[in-house]
Amino acid sequence: MTATTWNSNHPWRGIMVATALPLRADLSVDYDAYADHVRWLLDNGCDGVVPNGSLGEYQTLTDEERARVVRTAVEVAGGARVMPGVSAYGSAEARRWAEQAAEEGCGSVLLLPPNAYRADESAVCAHYAEVARAGVPVVAYNNPIDTKVDLTPGMLARLHQDGSIVAVKEFTGDVRRAYEMAELAPELDLLIGADDVLLELAVAGAVGWIAGYPNAFPASCSTLYHAAVAGDLATALPLYKSLHSLLRWDSKTEFVQSIKLSMEIVGRPGGPTRPPRFPLTGETEAGVRAATEKAAADGHR
Repeated sequence: MTATTWNSNHPWRGIMVATALPLRADLSVDYDAYADHVRWLLDNGCDGVVPNGSLGEYQTLTDEERARVVRTAVEVAGGARVMPGVSAYGSAEARRWAEQAAEEGCGSVLLLPPNAYRADESAVCAHYAEVARAGVPVVAYNNPIDTKVDLTPGMLARLHQDGSIVAVKEFTGDVRRAYEMAELAPELDLLIGADDVLLELAVAGAVGWIAGYPNAFPASCSTLYHAAVAGDLATALPLYKSLHSLLRWDSKTEFVQSIKLSMEIVGRPGGPTRPPRFPLTGETEAGVRAATEKAAADGHR
């Protein structure tokens, strides 16, 4: 695995922002604000967008809303730069979302393992094989913290060998896995899945970042990512240290509210979150606010 950024042959590489979804006060989706947000991200150094991930609150969207979010992103970014989240409780539903992505010309899709129950390896492999039949390159999303299904390096190697996945968004925070993946499946692309291990995974060979905090600070995050994957530690390390108190909120339970609050602080429309997520309060809100204001004061944009 070698460091690179976005290209049409591997459209899942580079900085693909897991987009927050702007909501109005009545919790309806503000599609115009979302389109503007996607445009702003691309104009500030990001390579593409990942709508309908957990950060996009996909679990709370109607089918109509979910489909329109993808269409909105494609209208702004072009299909190749869009990687919709297609996760669902059932494999058939996930495949239908992948087929919608294919119809819109999307370059790839992001897929969690089955998350209705703790699936075993055979069920996981069948799930990914079913969705891959839609014909769009599939990026696996390994988040055993939330799904309780761990896509181990060995399982990922099997999924890649079967032709079911092209890459993995690695969210465990265990950097050691990067080296085992490279040994077992050297052609499988490793994508940074948690903002607060960006530098460590970049050094370990990641070729992309499915990112949260570029929603608020895209230009600085772009500079950090490119320096990190190029091995320019003289540039990357000070940036990483400066931003880390903020980036670590991407790995916390309240990451959706945190990133939306940061967006609002820097003047980007994020809006509220839909229940069961509620606004931050107390020490959590104060912590996010302090980290965001520090990043802004340090000149990050």
